[in-house]
Amino acid sequence: MSSSLAGQPPVSRIQQFYQLTKPRVVSLIVFTAVIGMFLATPGMVPLHALIAGTLGIALTAGAAAAVNCLVEQKIDAVMARTRGRPLPRGRVTSAETLLFAGAVGGAGLFILYQWVNALTMWLTLATFIGYAIVYTVILKPMTPQNIVIGGASGAMPPVLGWTAVTGQIAPDALLLFLIIFAWTPPHFWALALYRKNEYAKAGVPMLPVTHGDKFTRLHVLFYTVILTAVTLLPFVTRMSGAIYLGAALVLDAVYLAYAFRIYFAYSDRVARQAFRYSIVYLSALFAALLLDHYFRFPL
Repeated sequence: MSSSLAGQPPVSRIQQFYQLTKPRVVSLIVFTAVIGMFLATPGMVPLHALIAGTLGIALTAGAAAAVNCLVEQKIDAVMARTRGRPLPRGRVTSAETLLFAGAVGGAGLFILYQWVNALTMWLTLATFIGYAIVYTVILKPMTPQNIVIGGASGAMPPVLGWTAVTGQIAPDALLLFLIIFAWTPPHFWALALYRKNEYAKAGVPMLPVTHGDKFTRLHVLFYTVILTAVTLLPFVTRMSGAIYLGAALVLDAVYLAYAFRIYFAYSDRVARQAFRYSIVYLSALFAALLLDHYFRFPL
């Protein structure tokens, strides 16, 4: 055992493994999955589906994050925002990370199969493979469109939540998928803009590295306009009512303002603000969907 691992108290070791799961990212994944559960039923979500579904999805998402950390540890070591993660710091080993991911992911899938339903388990497994393997191993180092194609995995949580309750995929669940799918590119490209030099140093072909800032800024604006249109679909299809529409219009207006500023008056500060707002935006949008679901005011 290396000197960096020797003598670590048990609590510290647990914290290191917990950090491998990217808890802040997983919390947003779980939040949107749980919203998907509630939107799938007119009443209360069955308690067993809520508990087992949430736990299974959270564990599998954490395992996928750990695999991502394992594959990208060399990249993480040269980037300021990730060099403090457990693997680059030598707080855990690659073998430990692989065993941890296998145990946690296996437990999550078993819970979903045993206490939720087979469809949710298989969809969650496909999501795991899509993020940990297809996106992390294949797409991210190969193409600047990595986040667009790989965004399909990140958009799956509300669908998983929906199927955990109903056992089937419905058109409304696919609308939730589409919202996150459209949200992902402007969310990550805002980060890539102000972290461009770090991505270049790490050899990751993010869009601003391969095509330049102006091209990326245009795409942030373009995808934000698409996102705005997509977020109105739940109201157009009568999935939601006035509460959601009002919230979506306000949230979209602010996001569009950031996108226009990124394109016409760019600064790293604006891109950083836009990235942070995008997380608040998605959380608030899904919260508005939930509120509208139980307190419907049709127009």
